[in-house]
Amino acid sequence: MNPTSRSHPDSLRQSGIPRVGFVSLGCPKATVDSERILTQLRAEGYALSPDYQGADLVVVNTCGFIDAAVDESLEAIGEALDENGRVIVTGCLGARAELIRATHPQVLAVTGAHAFADVMQAVHRYLPPPDQPFANLVPPQGVKLTPSHYAYLKISEGCNHRCSFCIIPSLRGDLVSRPIGEVMAEAGRLVDSGVRELLIVAQDTSAYGLDLRYRPDFWEGRPLRTDIETLARSLGELMAWVRLHYIYPYPQVDQLIPLMADGLILPYLDMPLQHASPSILKAMRRPAATEKVLQRIEGWRRLCPELALRSTFIVGFPGETDADFQQLLAFLQEARLDRVGCFPYSAVEGAAANALPDPVPERLKQERLQRFMEVQAQISRARLAERVGRREVVLVDQVQDDCVIARSQADAPEIDGNVLIDGAWELSPGDFIEVDITGSSDHDLTAEPVTG
Repeated sequence: MNPTSRSHPDSLRQSGIPRVGFVSLGCPKATVDSERILTQLRAEGYALSPDYQGADLVVVNTCGFIDAAVDESLEAIGEALDENGRVIVTGCLGARAELIRATHPQVLAVTGAHAFADVMQAVHRYLPPPDQPFANLVPPQGVKLTPSHYAYLKISEGCNHRCSFCIIPSLRGDLVSRPIGEVMAEAGRLVDSGVRELLIVAQDTSAYGLDLRYRPDFWEGRPLRTDIETLARSLGELMAWVRLHYIYPYPQVDQLIPLMADGLILPYLDMPLQHASPSILKAMRRPAATEKVLQRIEGWRRLCPELALRSTFIVGFPGETDADFQQLLAFLQEARLDRVGCFPYSAVEGAAANALPDPVPERLKQERLQRFMEVQAQISRARLAERVGRREVVLVDQVQDDCVIARSQADAPEIDGNVLIDGAWELSPGDFIEVDITGSSDHDLTAEPVTG
């Protein structure tokens, strides 16, 4: 929302249509939850307010993964209360209702993550819907918070892993996969509406279908096995880029690489590895076969040279020694990942890692973070420089007066880099164009359109 001024809680509706404000925080998976709630609100005839002043109440979809996210969510709830006064809280932080109510006792209701029925029940209680819903106001693809040319597609909820630093299972539960027919139907509606890139998200994307024992479902009369390979292959039939996020390095990931080499899905893997030291990975309750990961990456790149790899890591985990950290740096230099994020370990209330011995001092965490990012910056810079002189297809995100901002197949929106094209061009967001890569920087590429 764009808060502009204060409104009184008992203000009268000026239009007679109940108006709901919405604040969406957190990861892309939470964004999908927000889109689902907003779609239901519109289907029931509610209007959406872009600011606090015009809203009869405000829904805040929170994040509670790490302490910084908890603080941001509590601050957003407080702002909504100050500016509007009538607030319903949902999302991951909703699992800690006692904390929310202790901090902000004025909130009307608190629900947990993906508790759509509970959210709507609370909205109905405090702001009844109009007598006549306006379902025709809802586009077939639903209400989206992303630009019209790309969309997140969530294929499952929850996670079966019990990583010691993570509390997601306690917030969102165990793995629950959506039937593949339902996923494909939503993907088809999105593409039909003009979406040109589908960003596939879940807590553990590569585990898709495990809870359903990979049982078949139907899409357009065809039986499809509910697993990540079948889903990726089927999505590849649609006229859109398909980008996979949050891939856990299961063996079945190997089966996705030929699909990338054949151009069915983008040659891009977002695979959070977290560390490279076997002892730290064991303490994290993560797979500890680092050498096998390196071997698999080498094999993937032989099969699909265009493959772009993104990952995230944690430094300063309890018990991390200098030797562990050096092993992580050595892994980076050998793996030569394209895009990498790194976070200093932060204790999260309820995480098993809080009980581990030998915490790393905060100052040392920050020093290791800086050293890590310096090493990775050199690798990322070199990987980008290798692409200068190539011809690639890019997707236009923004068209400005003197510049076009686009993305390549190796770049996910908002987290990776851009392809910058100087000059004024008759293009629109969502256009695919062919470009020659002319230069590179630490994060971005520069290019010129192929003309004629």
